[in-house]
Amino acid sequence: MNSIAVAIPAAVPAAAFRTETITDVERFLALEREWTALADVAGLDHPFLTHEWMRTWWQHFGAGRRLHIVVARDRAGALVAIAPLMSTYTLMFGLPIRRLEAMANEHSPRFDFIIRPGTEDVFPALWNHLSRAAGSWTVLQLTQLPAGSRVGLELPALARQSGYQTGRWASEESPYVPLIGAWEQYFQGLATKHRSNLRNRFKRLGALGAVAFETVRSADALPEGLRLEAAAWKGKAGTAIESRADVRQFYHGLAELAAARGWLRLQFLSVAGRRIAFQYVIRYRSKQFLLKPGYDPEFSAYSPSNLLCARVMEEAFEDGVTEHDFLGAAAPWKREWASCTRPHEWLFAFPNTARGRLLYRMKFDMLPRLQSRPVYRSLRAMAKIAGIRS
Repeated sequence: MNSIAVAIPAAVPAAAFRTETITDVERFLALEREWTALADVAGLDHPFLTHEWMRTWWQHFGAGRRLHIVVARDRAGALVAIAPLMSTYTLMFGLPIRRLEAMANEHSPRFDFIIRPGTEDVFPALWNHLSRAAGSWTVLQLTQLPAGSRVGLELPALARQSGYQTGRWASEESPYVPLIGAWEQYFQGLATKHRSNLRNRFKRLGALGAVAFETVRSADALPEGLRLEAAAWKGKAGTAIESRADVRQFYHGLAELAAARGWLRLQFLSVAGRRIAFQYVIRYRSKQFLLKPGYDPEFSAYSPSNLLCARVMEEAFEDGVTEHDFLGAAAPWKREWASCTRPHEWLFAFPNTARGRLLYRMKFDMLPRLQSRPVYRSLRAMAKIAGIRS
């Protein structure tokens, strides 16, 4: 759970880079052209750090938070690094703190810094900039860093050299499928039982009427998709997109923007002209990402989500997509399709202050001890049944 020591290669002096913090929305928006150019050069292969995604996220989730985007430029003034951060006043173990954190939440599947290739020696400059502002934050928290991220390798070592305490928590392992070869080849490689179930359910569903697959590239069909997303357990649990105004507005805003960029795929399975399953998919560069699925529980006996997934995957193979990322946790239904997973982790750094040391000890010593006790697991289970969030 705690971080491990990592050797840091000899770095160019931090003075070789100029760093600054962007705290106002106007400057953030004005950075779009340079941000996009840096993302292109860095080979960003997912949409979750694009300027489009981040500004849409901030528009709908930024209330009560303050922008703290750290950027670095080389001596010629060219942008070489972006750390999309924000600061938030909150409570941690009942103590009031200011948290410097990733500009992200539970609707952000992946996070990282954007770094120009060949300038990885910018990390000392980024850390020096962050540590100089440490008097204004109690904990640095970076969520959903993919395994192998340079941020997860470099920052903890730099922080420890500065006397900070660091730790990391394992997060979700997101299933994904490399789309290599042809659909039939991939399909034949799936478990025999899974293939048989798909064939049987397609046949049974077809007895009710014509089964059709539909891809919509405009946001017009999103309300119908979100109705399906909320139709089963998510609506009852209050976790559906439609359950919160800010979440609904975010996904609507994202759909409009993604449609304008050509990224949007709203995909439906229908029987006898009635839509019964839905996937909200973003295609970015050569990959596609499943943001949200949904289905009509009236047809649950036919496993409509899996039937739709088969059609979505088949179309992706035909279109030359190179990877289908299911995102989120490795739920059993996803593992029927995907044998590969992408681990993520959360990174924490605490200043060497009385409060910082206390919070580190509570999070990485006392809490794990408590979580290992049966009484804690029982209380968590009771809270889950009662619908209480811990």
